Amino acid sequence: MSRAGPGWRDIPRAGLILAAGNAVDYETGDWRSQRPVWSRERCTGCLLCWVYCPDGAVMVEGGKVVGIDYKHCKGCGICAHECPPKSAAIRMTSEGEARP
Repeated sequence: MSRAGPGWRDIPRAGLILAAGNAVDYETGDWRSQRPVWSRERCTGCLLCWVYCPDGAVMVEGGKVVGIDYKHCKGCGICAHECPPKSAAIRMTSEGEARP
């Protein structure tokens, strides 16, 4: 019997990731139970959400936030927590709520 792909002997010990920058290859957004909703109108452009996002899911173009990459966002809420309270441009919602 032949299997496709690497076998257990081919996987690095301790599950080490040997290739840097490969997270973009794995869509992990379906793990979350909550998601951030970003408001372009309320955003002040401070980029704190982008700086603190552990998954690089805050999309920035030309020095401005342009949205959230839901394919990679795990719904941790750090972006919403770091967003300045005066603007509150990011709020967390249940994954079951309708998208804007």
